Amino acid sequence: MTRLPGSRDDAPPWPLLSRRGRGAYLWPMPILIALGVLALVALVFGPQAWVRRAMRRHAVERPDLPGTGGELARHLLDLGGLKDVPVEIAPADHYDPLARVVRLSPDNHDGRSVTAVAVAAHEVSHAFQHADGDRLLMARVRLAHVVRGIEIAAAVVFASAPLIGVLVKSPALFALQLAVGVALLLSRVVVHALTLPVELDASFRRALPILDQGRYLDPADLPAARSVLRAAAYTYVASALVTVLDLTRLVRILRF
Repeated sequence: MTRLPGSRDDAPPWPLLSRRGRGAYLWPMPILIALGVLALVALVFGPQAWVRRAMRRHAVERPDLPGTGGELARHLLDLGGLKDVPVEIAPADHYDPLARVVRLSPDNHDGRSVTAVAVAAHEVSHAFQHADGDRLLMARVRLAHVVRGIEIAAAVVFASAPLIGVLVKSPALFALQLAVGVALLLSRVVVHALTLPVELDASFRRALPILDQGRYLDPADLPAARSVLRAAAYTYVASALVTVLDLTRLVRILRF
């Protein structure tokens, strides 16, 4: 083990493992890779953890609230002239523009909490966007149909890439297939990017003023509602980051 100039013979080995030039020390490559992986994991799963934490934090039952999330959704839809839009219980909270249905998770449909009320107002706001003919929402709906076909095409490209690589033995063709497959799957990220302004509009231009001006929540509860609505809007950012991670993992698998 090489010791630093001037060190005593009984001194412990210096922990730096590599050196470029006099006095210039570098981190070993495995540590750099590990730090990169940790940074990527934090970037991808950090927003998801924040969204879940914000939702759970304000999901405490509040008997003082006048109704459940499902009851508020029904009330707002009726008040907005959308009596033909039903409210259903589903595994996840969302508005289905094709079926024209507001769907709430069981906890938010039957719960009396700031989270339940805020999420219900958010999903109802998507129904209002649809009724108003919001251009970004309608563009997202049209793109969603196209993306399904694109994802099928991308799956075929990725599935056939190893076989074609073995048969043709052309690294250039294999790289081209990977590039085409990645480009096709990136369309999902485009949809998520288009979704963000739609979600922000639903949360802050519609749902929050509804809760405030309609006095469905006390002023003291509005900061909590704002936090929940922010989490609801940025759910799709977390989904987009997971999509990017999936693409990176898939490309690395196919390369090796």
